[in-house]
Amino acid sequence: MKYLHTMVRVRDLDQSLDFYCNKLGLRETDRYESEAGRFTLVFLSASEDSDVKGQGPELELTYNWDPEDYDGGRNFGHLAYAVDDIYDTCQKLMDAGVTINRPPRCGHMAFVRSPDGISVELLQKDGSLEPAEPWASMENVGAW
Repeated sequence: MKYLHTMVRVRDLDQSLDFYCNKLGLRETDRYESEAGRFTLVFLSASEDSDVKGQGPELELTYNWDPEDYDGGRNFGHLAYAVDDIYDTCQKLMDAGVTINRPPRCGHMAFVRSPDGISVELLQKDGSLEPAEPWASMENVGAW
C-alpha cells in the first residue's frame, strides 16, 4: 500500500493557492477541471517530495464551482491509498467486518470509513481492473 494524498475542499481557490503555495511553499504538480462536475482539483507537493504528480504524498485541493457551506467537517474529504489489488483489498476488509461504502464497481476506486468516520479512498495501482462480480452489482452503502 502507498499513501497518495489528502483532499480538502476550499471555498476560494486563489486564496487557498496563495496560502499553500506562496506562504507554505508547496508546489502545484497537477490540475484537473471538470465542466460537467463543476469542480477543479489542484494537487500540491512539498519541496522535499516529488515535482511529479503521484510520485510523493500530495495535498488535493477541491474547489466546487457552486458555493457550498462546509459544516460538520465537509471541507475535509478523504485519505487515499493505492493498492495492488482493489478487489482483494476490499474482500479482506469486508471479511474483517468493514463496510464497503462505495464498492469498486469500476475496478478502480472504492471508499470505506474509519471507526471515527474518516473516509478512506482505495485506488487500484496502475490503472483499473476489469469490472467483476460481486463488486459490479453492489450498491453504495451510507456516505463517504
